[in-house]
Amino acid sequence: MKSVSEILKKKVLHTSIVSVTPETTVLEAVTIMADSDISALMVLRGEQVEGIITERDFVRRVARLERSAYATTVGEVMTSSLITVGPQDRTRYCMQLMIERNLRHLPVLDDGKLVGLLSIRDLVKDVVAEQEGLIQHLEQYIRGE
Repeated sequence: MKSVSEILKKKVLHTSIVSVTPETTVLEAVTIMADSDISALMVLRGEQVEGIITERDFVRRVARLERSAYATTVGEVMTSSLITVGPQDRTRYCMQLMIERNLRHLPVLDDGKLVGLLSIRDLVKDVVAEQEGLIQHLEQYIRGE
């Protein structure tokens, strides 16, 4: 299995970390998620990580409780007790964390600085690619190539 940094190197070519501040309204955050076709935003104050807000947070802490998305700020409903990983962590460890803790996103911190956001989709893509490579290798072996 690869390291988180290897996964992020491929991902950086296609995406950047989208973030909001704790003062951003939930409506603004949800609009950013919809416009960017993503399901989570990092919540930052400058470069300091304050938390994460996800579609789940919106459904569970705003819509379900009939709070106003106009008047509620991200800081009121975000997840602030984050589980994070580092660039040298292995993808298998990340998958275990996500499964055990029912997570879909893992912020990646390097020396306390946010360097990426790993999603369950990123890990699934990596596993599929690894399995396809193994299958191809075995097929070549069987054919005597």
